[in-house]
Amino acid sequence: MLSSEHFQRMADLHRSGADPASVEEAAREIRLELNPHPAGQMELNVPVHEGAPLEGVQHKYRETVLFFPSQGQTCHSYCTFCFRWAQFVGMKELKFAETDASRLHDYLASHREVTDLLLTGGDPMVMKTKVIARYLEPLLGPRFDHVQTIRIGSKSLTFWPQRFVSDADADELLSLLERLVRAGKHVAFMAHLNHWREMETDVFQRAVERLHSAGVVIRSQAPLLRHINDNPRVWSTMWRNQVSLGIVPYYMFVERDTGARAHFEVPLVRAHEVYTRAIQRVSGLARTVRGPSMSAAPGKVEVTGVTEVAGEKVLALRFLQARNPEWVGRPFFARHDEEATWLTGLRPALGEDRWFWQDEFDSMLAARASVS
Repeated sequence: MLSSEHFQRMADLHRSGADPASVEEAAREIRLELNPHPAGQMELNVPVHEGAPLEGVQHKYRETVLFFPSQGQTCHSYCTFCFRWAQFVGMKELKFAETDASRLHDYLASHREVTDLLLTGGDPMVMKTKVIARYLEPLLGPRFDHVQTIRIGSKSLTFWPQRFVSDADADELLSLLERLVRAGKHVAFMAHLNHWREMETDVFQRAVERLHSAGVVIRSQAPLLRHINDNPRVWSTMWRNQVSLGIVPYYMFVERDTGARAHFEVPLVRAHEVYTRAIQRVSGLARTVRGPSMSAAPGKVEVTGVTEVAGEKVLALRFLQARNPEWVGRPFFARHDEEATWLTGLRPALGEDRWFWQDEFDSMLAARASVS
């Protein structure tokens, strides 16, 4: 899955009998060339609180804070297409993590505009319930009445559904989630489901039932992956089966511009074709899913169509979420490109030389650089 250049470099080292330190240093250099933190995660997303950066927090969009609990920065399995791969390779300077729950809580209390907290990783479901509770139970207090939604991003429903069924503290976990729901919080389990076959086991379906019984809403999201699910029938089958299980189809993502992307990425034009053909095969209840969507530096950009405007073939785009909320929903157009796989590979259409948001985004970058 490496580029031929990177593969050859490592192969030559091993063939020559290079010492482990030399191999490790080469691996480090290659990792740094793989865009380990795309979309300005390090440069733009880490907030400053009381004069210090919150290393385990990202606050990209006004309403939503991402939190990386240090105990949840491992996973039940390590997907080679995961854009969080930098969390797992032992390079401390690349890792987001926070052990101090009070720093998160102080930040949330001082930012009343935040309505959603997303626990992410790694996988938060590798944590014991007593650890999860240290982060979530304080949100039951009136100090956090503005935090309406708690999201949990996890692959555990398919990689370790026993977490919700037979683990020693499974009942304790479901009880915690139910208490949050009864207190008026919307608890959303953001399930990473890449293929319908992942959903066929009895224990998966039992885990879904138990989460629903606690009042949790399960939403599904997945990247479009060449060699795995780049087929409309896979997605339409998956979405139909999810609806039958009470899971809400939520996002089709584009493989991010990081890691082994060359092996998995699908051109945006093809991605839109897969999405369109899949959505045509399902009823309205499954058409809650949005995509194909790129979590790019300026915001979450959806490819809404391939069309013709003023005699020019273009890709129609819009922000589903953005660093400036006023950008959201405004359509913009890119030149038609059969090969582009990410926003940075596209160019403005209709005679424009810059995106409508470009100047303001560049100012954001400059402002953050001056602070750093």
